[in-house]
Amino acid sequence: MKIIVKKFGGTSVQDDEARKQALKHVAYAVDEGYKVAVVVSAIGRQGAPYATDSLLQLVGGKATKLDNRELDMVVSIGEVISAAVFTQLVKKSGFKATALTGSEAGIRTNNDYQNAKVLNVEVQNVMEAFEDHDVVVIAGFQGLSNEGHVTTLGRGGSDTSAALLGVALQAKRCDIFTDVSGMMTGDPRIVERARYLKEVSYDEVVNMAHEGAKVIHPRAVQVAQQGHLPLTIRSTWDAVDEMGTLISDHSLGIQHYRSVTGVAHQTGLTQFKVSTQAHTSQEIFKLLADNHLSVDFININLDGIVFNLTEKEAQKAIDLFTQANIEATYTEHCAKVSIIGAGIMGTPGITAKMVQALAQNRVKILQTTDSYTTIWVLVHEDQLVAAVNALHDSFLVEA
Repeated sequence: MKIIVKKFGGTSVQDDEARKQALKHVAYAVDEGYKVAVVVSAIGRQGAPYATDSLLQLVGGKATKLDNRELDMVVSIGEVISAAVFTQLVKKSGFKATALTGSEAGIRTNNDYQNAKVLNVEVQNVMEAFEDHDVVVIAGFQGLSNEGHVTTLGRGGSDTSAALLGVALQAKRCDIFTDVSGMMTGDPRIVERARYLKEVSYDEVVNMAHEGAKVIHPRAVQVAQQGHLPLTIRSTWDAVDEMGTLISDHSLGIQHYRSVTGVAHQTGLTQFKVSTQAHTSQEIFKLLADNHLSVDFININLDGIVFNLTEKEAQKAIDLFTQANIEATYTEHCAKVSIIGAGIMGTPGITAKMVQALAQNRVKILQTTDSYTTIWVLVHEDQLVAAVNALHDSFLVEA
């Protein structure tokens, strides 16, 4: 039995026109001899009647009196409605189809409601459904706890559902459909010459997602990598034979001609410089950890430590340091810009080229660090556009 997984996000099922376009991709796979597991998100995005945010507003939004278990009862409904609606369309079009909730599809989780971790995927029901149906439509973003309660998987949950099912079903690949035609070398909203990538490695995509690219959740990519499941990022509106961006183990073969794969960024950061003259680094980090503050972009030297927090968390850290008489200065409105690529490691001159590109565009570097696939720089947020375009043009635009 040949199986393929196709995941459709909220914009891909938001109305009749979008759902009919999604159906074309399903029909094409069936015609090619596949059994198709379709994973769907809730219909539409914020403001749509059955979108997750809209359902939360029905129970008071941020002021809700419901606990997390009860909230999962509410927000899981959006994907169930979406699965039923899409199954109706598939059946009307003449295909043998059935719908399953996430729990019926065998997704078993712990009881961390609102952000549950998947413990196991038992696909017996899905495989039995494929005996009589060509298409099984599954509600994404949800599972069932050991205690028998509905759970949801947190941000990117439908992507994760699709990847988990793909691995458990030993699918040929998992197609993630969205409103863009694939991964790009940079955010097209600010990178003037961003272009689509035909293939990337799992590690590159995970790093790009962690550093600000929002096309796919890194947890889904990590699941696929562990199961050696090829992924594609595709547009619902592209032709059925247009493959978008392929994410797989095989993409590692591109290292020999491409050192940098993409540029990513994060905004809304505050940089802290904290003296260690009176308090040790260990004491400072323990204070932050005890107060549930997760620091990023850390540099440690003889005189102190440098790190970043989101602007939402920065004020809490400032208050903590004041109360503890810890000497600290901070710089608000910062942005982290990253270059990512499997070919960075072992390629001489990457950092020099990066510094030169920023200097030529008069971008001030506040902080820098690197790993084997990523180099980060911190800049003032008002220099973000200049920094991202300078690095993109330097590494990713052919002369």
